[in-house]
Formats: sequence, C-alpha cells, structure tokens
Amino acid sequence: MTIRLITALVLGFLVSTAVGAWLVPYLRRIKAGQMIRQDGPTWHNSKSGTPTMGGLMFIAAAVVVCLTVGFRPMLNGDYSHIFVLIFAFIYGAIGFLDDYEKLKKKQNLGLTAKQKFLLQLVVAIAFIFLLRRFGLLGVSSEKPNCIDVYVPFANVSFPLHEAAYVVFAAFVIVGTVNAVNITDGVDGLASGTSLPVFIFYTVLCFFWGERFLGLGILSAALTGGLMGFLVYNFNPAKVFMGDTGSLFLGGAVVASAFAYDMPLILITLGIVYIIETLSDIIQVTYFKLSHGKRIFKMAPFHHHLEMGGWTGKKWKERELFVLFTGVSAAFAVISFIGIYFRY
Repeated sequence: MTIRLITALVLGFLVSTAVGAWLVPYLRRIKAGQMIRQDGPTWHNSKSGTPTMGGLMFIAAAVVVCLTVGFRPMLNGDYSHIFVLIFAFIYGAIGFLDDYEKLKKKQNLGLTAKQKFLLQLVVAIAFIFLLRRFGLLGVSSEKPNCIDVYVPFANVSFPLHEAAYVVFAAFVIVGTVNAVNITDGVDGLASGTSLPVFIFYTVLCFFWGERFLGLGILSAALTGGLMGFLVYNFNPAKVFMGDTGSLFLGGAVVASAFAYDMPLILITLGIVYIIETLSDIIQVTYFKLSHGKRIFKMAPFHHHLEMGGWTGKKWKERELFVLFTGVSAAFAVISFIGIYFRY
C-alpha cells in the first residue's frame, strides 16, 4: 500500500509538471489571460494577462493516477476515488465555463452567481445520493432512515434524518467549494493551503488501511499534482489555476471528507478556507449595516494583510504563502489528532 501511495504522489507530480510545460506556453499563445479585479490591490494590475485555467495540470494528474495506480482498487470493488474524482471534475467543468465566459467577455465576470449556485447545488445533492446508494455513508443501525454524523475529537456519532443530512451536506459542499475559490487570490495561496489537506487524507489511508486505498491514491495524486502546479504558480506566478482549478480543488477537498464519512473534520481541516469566507461575509454585512464602513481594509483576509491591515505590515505574497500553508499544516495535524481513535 505504501508503494502505491508513493507511486501516486510521484506520478501526480510528473504528470502535472509535464502538462504544465506544454499548457502554460499554449495558454499564453491563445491569450487566455486573467482579468484582474479593478477594486483589488493596485500592485496586482501587473498580473493582468497571466494565463489562467492552469488547474488543468493537477486535474490531469488526478485523472491519470486514478486510471492507472487507482485501477486495482476498482477491480476490488472500491470506486470511492472515482466518485470523488467525477464530482470534483464536474465542479471543475463549471469553473471552466466560468473561465471561458470571462475570457470571451474580456472582463472578470463569468457565469452569474445564481447560475453557479444552482449548478453546484444540483451536483452536490446528486453526489450525496450516490454515496448513500453505494454505502459510503454510515447509516444508523438504530434508525434506518438516519445517517450517522461523526464528531471528531469527541469520537462519537449522532443520527441525522436523511432529508436533514442532504440539506446539511449541500450547505457544506457548496460552502466549502466556494471558500476554496475565495482563497485563490494570491500566487500559490490556494495550492499551498490545500497541500496539507490532501497530505492529511493520504495519511488517513496509510493508518486506516486498504479499505480507503482508493481515496488515499487520489489524495496522493493531488498532493503530487499541486506540487507540480506550484512549479508554475509560486510567486511570481506564470499561470493561475482559474475557477477551473479552484472549483475542482474545492470539490475534491469536500468530497473526500464526505467519502471518508467525516464532513465535520472540515471545521478544523479547512480553517483557512473558513477564515477567508467569514472575512468576506463580515465585510459585506458590516458595510451594508454601517452604510459604507469597513472592518477589513479589503476582503478576503489575505488582501487585508497585503494592504497592511491592523499592524501596518504589508505582507508580501511569499510571506502569505508561508503563513497560510503553515496554519493549514498545523490544523491538519490537529485534525489528525481529532480522528486518530476512530478506527
């Protein structure tokens, strides 16, 4: 099992970097450049025209690894990694449509918020029914119409009616996917923040055994794929992941949590995504209630730090990468402690 996980990681890295060597010049050649928000930090204007849709690198890595290294688990009846991959791929396709619309209109506006929300909601509900159908969600032994929700750290579960679980799951899925998307605002930030998350999922497979091999292989593939992507995305970025990459990434993060049957772990594991999203919500809410006042210099939170919020120190992009990746890694360790005694 260890050899397969290492193979998945190495192959994911090699595929991602190889695809990038071809993709980045191609995107530059067809002028698939990112339009920069006009209300963002002024120094980001220099990034205008940087190729987007680079997330295709780690998407390709995940697909190749799952169909090669991940083929043996399928022969044994384990399709969990394929379900997660398909789910994330569909979210990536939604992001691709959004990126395409932005490029076609030559502005930082793609699909409408309503269009994206409805598409994401339908896919989220379908995914939960798929997991339920194939027995990947813990059905309560005492209440057949309920699904057990595992509580990390407390190491207990409580039953939740299937209808309520679907509502809960749809909220968590759509929220997490868009939280990862919000985090993608500085060179390497979403990639670096997500690396410890997929390392966490890979380590779970190592400790919990063959039962979760498929999910471990996918997580290892994305770990390697993100490392390969960072070769091109680390500051100064030669390419951005775009909504194609960030929605795929968010889909993989949240779908893996549900496939491992422990969505509540995202409270600690996804702490950076939560902080980023809450800063956006707080900023918008306070702005409306106070008739124009702001709590943050700019939301989401990474832009607040970039602009010298609170302390006056203007964080550089590489410093933000180290800070956010470090926080994510620390909470990945905390999350592992919280679920260590589950099996």
